[in-house]
Amino acid sequence: MAVNERDMMGGLAKGLKVIEAFSAERPRLSISDAADIAGLDRATTRRCLLTLSELGYAAYDGKFFTVTPKVLRLGTGCLATMPLPRIVQPLLDRLSEEIGQSTSVSILDETEIVYVARAAQQRVMSIALMPGSRLPAYCTSMGRVLLSVQTPERQREVLENSKLVARTEKTIIAVDALLAEIEATGNRGYALIDQEVEVGLRSIAVPVKTVRGQTVAALNVGLAASVTSMDDLVERYLPALLAVQRELGRMLV
Repeated sequence: MAVNERDMMGGLAKGLKVIEAFSAERPRLSISDAADIAGLDRATTRRCLLTLSELGYAAYDGKFFTVTPKVLRLGTGCLATMPLPRIVQPLLDRLSEEIGQSTSVSILDETEIVYVARAAQQRVMSIALMPGSRLPAYCTSMGRVLLSVQTPERQREVLENSKLVARTEKTIIAVDALLAEIEATGNRGYALIDQEVEVGLRSIAVPVKTVRGQTVAALNVGLAASVTSMDDLVERYLPALLAVQRELGRMLV
């Protein structure tokens, strides 16, 4: 439903942009940093940050701002009302125990994936992943799975709106090359990532579908590159992923 511009709260919209400026890669921001990322002027950003600090959603040391655990209240309510995390978590726990590796489920939000459930066996990334964590869609296995079910026009739009950064020397950042990889992902039904997100991390992902065949999320296994070669990754972990995929396909409506 289209909303009349007069009904929009500009201050709230700007405050949310400032909150979204913080990320795992940018946990501490100055006023200038936040203004640049949010695309707002410095004075507006300063007022937003000071308001967040006064309300307990941010901490300020005189130079840098950081978000506090209170900001999690904004997302926890959403995750708590979603049936998907409650349904998939027991299956993730079981799968992770069976294969001895970390498993996750995520959904697509514009240019990023958002983790909605996770079962961690061991830490394989430099940042701690948990429900609510975000990563770019273009360089992640779950992101490519979720992009593969979009229209070609939407795929290109997402990639062109993404900050395509070479996170490692293996990261694909050319739009046409990414589109080709996304198409290949859709054709084979799963995605493979070899150290494109972070050096030493490999992953394989499959779509999570409803009983009607609609892709609503992605399921992956993430593991250290030293555990297995890319050649063996499919043979060792794809059957287990597909088994959970089939099980979820009978549960999700």
